Amino acid sequence: MPLLIRCTQKLLAEIPDKLADPLAAGESWHANLLRIERRKCVLFTHDTTLYSIFVPGLKKPEFEHLDEVFGQRLFKALLWDEFSQELIERALEACRTIRFTRSNNRRVLGSMNEMRFHVEVDVEDAGGLDRIDLADLHHRLNRTPWSAVGYRYAVDCISGHLAGP
Repeated sequence: MPLLIRCTQKLLAEIPDKLADPLAAGESWHANLLRIERRKCVLFTHDTTLYSIFVPGLKKPEFEHLDEVFGQRLFKALLWDEFSQELIERALEACRTIRFTRSNNRRVLGSMNEMRFHVEVDVEDAGGLDRIDLADLHHRLNRTPWSAVGYRYAVDCISGHLAGP
């Protein structure tokens, strides 16, 4: 079953015609295009756990291969969070086939709007996109208690999700 990345309208305008059926089923992430310092950035957020990945400064060729960009950044993020090799492999296995479709979850989008604010503040505090420590930003983002997941940390939620029942 493919992994779905549910994109906002702004992001769909940036990626070539890779749109899957909006009613497709499967594990999904949401993705939103952010413009920070006039540069295009993407915030990916796992629907169930709100685990998030921020990818700054994307250019047109990277949007053409957004599935690969996502997989590479997910790998980095899981390494930053010191997940076991087994859990990283499990997460990456789910990314073998990625399909893009329209966003469909207002709860996740609302949480992503809050995250956007946090990202913008952190970037400004660091002195800009070129100066921010992405691993540190990632840690703060995924160690903020979000109401949509019962005020738990997203990193703990994704750990449980990947470990399975």
